[in-house]
Amino acid sequence: MSWLRLLRSRRVGPATFRRLIAEAEGSATDALAELPKVAAAAGVDDYTPCPPAQARAELEAGRRAGAVPLFLDHPAFPPMLRDQVDAPPLLWARGELSLLARPAIGLVGARNASSLGLRMARSLARGLGAAGLVTVSGLARGIDAAAHEASLDTGTIAVLAGGVDVPYPPENEGLMRRIAEAGLVVSEMPPGLRPQARHFPRRNRIIAALGRALVVVEAAARSGSLITARDAADLGREVLAVPGHPFDARAAGCNMLIRDGAALVRGPDDVRAALGPAIPAEAAAAAAPAVEAARPEAAPTAQMPRPPINAPAIPTGPDTARHRGAPPLARAADASRTPPGRPPAARARSGQPDGPTRASLPRGAARAAILERLGASPVDEDSLLRDSGLARPSFAATLTELEMDGLVRRAPGGLLSRG
Repeated sequence: MSWLRLLRSRRVGPATFRRLIAEAEGSATDALAELPKVAAAAGVDDYTPCPPAQARAELEAGRRAGAVPLFLDHPAFPPMLRDQVDAPPLLWARGELSLLARPAIGLVGARNASSLGLRMARSLARGLGAAGLVTVSGLARGIDAAAHEASLDTGTIAVLAGGVDVPYPPENEGLMRRIAEAGLVVSEMPPGLRPQARHFPRRNRIIAALGRALVVVEAAARSGSLITARDAADLGREVLAVPGHPFDARAAGCNMLIRDGAALVRGPDDVRAALGPAIPAEAAAAAAPAVEAARPEAAPTAQMPRPPINAPAIPTGPDTARHRGAPPLARAADASRTPPGRPPAARARSGQPDGPTRASLPRGAARAAILERLGASPVDEDSLLRDSGLARPSFAATLTELEMDGLVRRAPGGLLSRG
């Protein structure tokens, strides 16, 4: 209780918390007693620490949400995060705590992801999961949701900007519930807290810290994904990026990262090659049961059509260009599912609410559902249909209309791109 009261007291952040605990020789009770004196010395009069009732209310809210508090000294507190000087002193967690001890990869990207970007995110998440790696992302629309969905069977961690019981965006409530059942949902914020803009940079830093590396799959030149990439580089993590078409704004950030030294990613093999011996064999062995159960779905890449030039390519092996002599990544950062054979009811597409599907959307929304999945790199029609979420008759009629309007271009072989 004293730890929580100290942490939730006014003007006490992670760094101040650690300093106060160190000065009190590890006793949160003593640090709490000294806090008014410390505040007075800093010119803050009439300072009152967090009252016990507020701390008890937070603990009770966490219990109601099915979450457990992980303080820095808890055995399950993630070791990759504990070593950071600005690590949050407390994480609320819902789900399988053992995932925090396994090697993980951060996987982030655009909310308005293209169809190719979503396919790449799913392929990476499945392939890395098959290798015993846990995926870490932020439950946002687009790339984040696709990565979580594809790795539910092999291990996924969702880091939230609000409380662990507050889905954001709301349309991902069903996905968050399934992650809490099969994976893990974590947050440093109190349960019940609705996320605000200032909370997302802290969430991004936790994503960067939990993984051995960070992969960016589509990001604009100024985006939260590039901030996460900068955080990962600052923490000494490997930063990797999936290249994209130069004319697609959603690929601008990734292309900048690669220019400035990030490893280029064509598939899961490139990520594993970049990590080298950083994946402990014993951790991969511990994940073997979950990996084996998911193995039939682990390699969708073989079913994918050959992508065009400048699109994310099918992985060809472990040897990939690393650009080790390139400039630091900070420059670019600062400029900033189921398989077809499973029942439609089992699918949970990125950005799709649990309520009415996109099949019932009006004409204007149906056009937007198709256009937002298209970019300069062509994609096959079946993949676009699946990612749009539209019923086939509505999809076919809307696609014909868009082609007639010149907004969609059909290339030889039937591949589609923005007009």
